[in-house]
Amino acid sequence: MEPSLGRRAPEHVAARIEELILEGVFRPGQLLPSERRLCERLGVSRASLREGLRILRSKSIIETRQGRGSVVASLLPMPQQGPLMHLFRDHPRTLFDLLEVRSLLEGESAYLAARRGTSMDRVLITRRYQEMAGYVEHAEPIDVEQLARFDHAFHLAISQASHNPVLVHTLQSLTDLLLSSVFASVKHLYHRPAPRAMINHQHQQLFETVIAGDADGARRVALEHLSSITELLRELDLENERLERSAMRLEEWR
Repeated sequence: MEPSLGRRAPEHVAARIEELILEGVFRPGQLLPSERRLCERLGVSRASLREGLRILRSKSIIETRQGRGSVVASLLPMPQQGPLMHLFRDHPRTLFDLLEVRSLLEGESAYLAARRGTSMDRVLITRRYQEMAGYVEHAEPIDVEQLARFDHAFHLAISQASHNPVLVHTLQSLTDLLLSSVFASVKHLYHRPAPRAMINHQHQQLFETVIAGDADGARRVALEHLSSITELLRELDLENERLERSAMRLEEWR
């Protein structure tokens, strides 16, 4: 018997799939499961499912592609296409603004993930952490872009375990910008032994506190991690400025 919850079955189907999308179970660009699997999961008939999918298509929440099935549409405008995103990416000074935003969002993500994360969330976080740590241990040489993607995927898995859809979708909408900040951190710091050891240790601490359900500890480690990276990058920035001034003085005395 199909659940109604005060709605017709197709409306229930559409509402339930919308909830799964909001919760991050189905993500933008992801192919929805087959009709058979969706019917089993939602406990509805194929006719109700198809009508529910039609409702979602009319709202532009999903797109049906010939020969592929239904795909979750992009839920937010693609900000990286706009002039503001080009300005952000092309001006390095905004890196520190990005790190501030990451502190605000990822500190709370870690706290909520430790409190709310399910056993399945912990499996995914563990998988992402092991992928990153394994790459660091065995890759020689390390590809900066690949490591940045592993790093970002680990932090994103933690945010998804927060079970706060607004927080998750905010972070996902900033993927390109956040990746650029992770890439900058890895590129400028990871080849130095001391920062590399610090970053690896902080990632391990973040992983362990979230998995252990230590919400306050997870928030503290996440904030310390981003604060340390910001401080090191500021020191590098100042060092580069000093080198430029020294080079200019040297040119004047020639």
